[in-house]
Order: sequence, then structure tokens, then C-alpha cells
Amino acid sequence: MRKTVDVLIIGGGAAGLGAALSAYEAGAKEVLLVDRKNRLGGILTQCVHSGFGLKVFGEELTGPEFASRLARKLKETNVEICLDSFVLSISPNREALISSRQGIFQVAAKTIVYATGCLERTPGMIQLPGTRPSGVLTAGLAQLYLNEYGYLPGKKAFILGSGDIGLIMARRLSLEGAKVLGVAEIMPYSNGLVRNKVQCLDDFGIPLYLSHTVSRVYGDHTLEAIDLAKVDERGVIIKGSETHIECDLLLLSVGLLPNVGILKNAGAKIGESKGAAVDGALMTSLPGVFTAGNSLHVHDLADEAYLEGIEAGKAAVNYLKGTAETRTMTPLSHNDDIGYLVPSYYDQSYPGDLLIKFRCRRPKGKCTIRVIADGNIIKTINKISMLPSEMEIIRIPKKLLKNNLKSIEVTLEDVL
Repeated sequence: MRKTVDVLIIGGGAAGLGAALSAYEAGAKEVLLVDRKNRLGGILTQCVHSGFGLKVFGEELTGPEFASRLARKLKETNVEICLDSFVLSISPNREALISSRQGIFQVAAKTIVYATGCLERTPGMIQLPGTRPSGVLTAGLAQLYLNEYGYLPGKKAFILGSGDIGLIMARRLSLEGAKVLGVAEIMPYSNGLVRNKVQCLDDFGIPLYLSHTVSRVYGDHTLEAIDLAKVDERGVIIKGSETHIECDLLLLSVGLLPNVGILKNAGAKIGESKGAAVDGALMTSLPGVFTAGNSLHVHDLADEAYLEGIEAGKAAVNYLKGTAETRTMTPLSHNDDIGYLVPSYYDQSYPGDLLIKFRCRRPKGKCTIRVIADGNIIKTINKISMLPSEMEIIRIPKKLLKNNLKSIEVTLEDVL
């Protein structure tokens, strides 16, 4: 079977739902959303904690509540929803191969919005030393087991990494009766949001060991213990600093990576965020293929991923209307204190403002952000402090971006 659609949305999480809604509202006649799960919402369905929806609905919701509201809005449209389905591949000319319960079929898409979320770093990716017993899980997988399947994966837990999912799972495990012995972070600062550090660790008396890591895992079939060790300023384990800790559960919260395998196989260029390199309209190097949400760069808030999906859906419809055919690209660059920038390029034909998103490499005190176009400072922002765990968003009005720009640079500098 082969079908043709105006917009194909790959992924039914926050960004995908936003893209589908905005594409429909912008006038796309045939919109198809494909997701591998049996219900809409993506990772939201396993996030039973609150903190969602403040920017979108003006009230605090749990992840399932947030997903449910978005799904209800989508079902009021004529967007076609294809669940329990996998997109196996896409081609540079936007031909998608999809596997569903009804079989494998092809979709010829006039535009695509790629919103597949992100992946967790695994024990192998961080070269976790020691054996490979059961009881060593990524924090997101443990969250799935506990919140969706009702299975408590351990009673004496330790968490490696201070990412937000790990911090939230420290609280969740404690509420379910498990003993969380501590959280280790190899960096000298926490990598989670401040509110999660306070609400999930401090409020429960769970210690945070900065400049520490797990130096060894013990256990043949099931996890029995770990060694916790201090590290120096280079992240190298300090010999003789090890503490032996008995536990039956080790959760890894050591970073997330955009899920871009299908995009890479299609030939899309990859940017510094580990997601696709995009222009200000969120279009990849593949014409007519857009991306948003955690598959582009890892967001702090699902609300922001949803809003980014909204922009991608609108941009896809603009492409359909032929308003984005000519691309005059200006590269964006940054200094060393910035980890990455999204977008990678500014398309001068794009009619909207330029939204620049980035993270600093390390915690900062008083500092100044400057946006420089062809050597001229067009925006200055003074900050009291900045953290790598908090994404910065800068809006540059279209009127400040003259035609024929050669370069746009973003700098972050300490205030002495």
C-alpha cells in the first residue's frame, strides 16, 4: 500500500502533538501522525510527577494529564493517527517506509516533521566498570517499570548522574518505600534543575556526592554492591577514595541524546546539539524535512518541546505553500562558554523572528550574552547566573536582521 500526505509527523510525544495540531490549524489537508506506542504522549505517559503544562495551559499537570489534554485536542481534528507503528526509514525525497500491525506500507510525504524524542546513555556508552548483573538500569527504564508496569525494581538504590530523571526517580523510589542511598555526579555541580535537586533530594534527606562516580559494579546474576569513588578536576578516579556500598539497584542518569538514527540514515547533517543541523524554521539539510523537541536538542520542559513542535508544524505548511523554497543561509557561531546553538543557520527568507536556544558549558555567575551580526551587537542580555541544566532562549526580531548577513555570533562572557 502507498499513500500520499501533506505532512507526516514521526513521533507522538509533546513535540509531535504540537506539530500535528499546528499543521492542521495552518491548513494542511492530509496530516498523518505515526507513533510506536499504543497511545499518544510519548515519554509523558510515564512521568506521573507534576510540573507540566504551566506554559501551555497555565496550570500544573502531571505528564499523563498533559498528554491527555493534547491528545484530546488532536482527536478533535481530522489528523490521521497511526499507533503501534514504526517508521523504518525515510528518503531524501520524503518517502517513508512504515511497519504497522496491518503490514508494511509506504508514505509519500510532501513534508515531514521528525519528533522522535531522545535516548538515554547506557552502561556501555559510559564504560561502566565491573560485571553486568540485573539491577543496573537507566533511570527512564526504571521509571517505566514503576509508573506504568507497577514494578519496583529494587529496595536499596543508588543513582549515578544528577540528570532530572534520576533526581525525580530518587523521590519516586523513596515514596514507594525503597531506600535511596545517594546520588553521585562526576561534575562538581548538579546537572538537574535546581527545583528537582531541592524537592527530590534535599526534602528526602538523600545525599548528593559531587565530583564522585561509580568505580566498580559487583554481582554475578543480580547487583550486590558498588564502589563509590572521588574524582579529580579531570574526572579521573582518585585511588584510595573508594567507599563500598551494598545495593540491589543502580540507576543511570548520565545524559540524553537526540534520537536521530533515521535522519542520519537519510543523509541529514547533524549539528552540535547531536540533533540535526537546522535553520530558523527548524528545517534540516533535507528540504521539506523539519525536526523539533528532544530529537533536535534535549529540553528542560515538555512545554518547550510542544511549543517547538508548534513552530515546526507551521513551518512545514509554509513550505507546502511554496513560501520557503529559496534558502539564503547565514551560519550561527558561538564562543567556548556555550555548548551548542539551535538553529545552526538563519534562513534570510524566513518571515518570522529568530529564536536562538543554547546551554552554557559550566555554571556561571554574573555574565553577559551578546548577539553579534556582521560585527554589530544587536542584542545584549545581562544574567545574574546561568546553569548548564537550564536552556536559554533568545528572540531576535526580524527587523534587526538585515539582508545579506554573512555571520551571526552569540557570545557568553563573565562580568568581572
